[in-house]
Amino acid sequence: MHNFKELSVWSKSIDLVEFVYTAIQDFPKEEQFGLTNQARRSASSVPSNIAEGAGRNSVKEFKYFLAVAKGSLNELQTQFIIAQKLGYVSNERLYFIEEKINEISKMIMALSKSLK
Repeated sequence: MHNFKELSVWSKSIDLVEFVYTAIQDFPKEEQFGLTNQARRSASSVPSNIAEGAGRNSVKEFKYFLAVAKGSLNELQTQFIIAQKLGYVSNERLYFIEEKINEISKMIMALSKSLK
């Protein structure tokens, strides 16, 4: 249906994954199987779902996977809000990631609306 590697929203979400992996390196060791793992999983879910949806045979399926990717962005944002509350992430880093999440979320919505 679509070549996911040509979608700018996929590319930006790959950059987001890289940022998340770098940002959570400073989380406490005891969070390795908690918040750290959950943040990695939700971040990597975004480009993965975009790619999977792009490879599906119908617009309806693609839109479904875009919605799942958007849900993963909300989950990721929640995890970083929790991390900020626990003192693992600075206000500046939270602001930065929220800006990236909002940008990608808008791109997902625009792509979904453009599909016919």
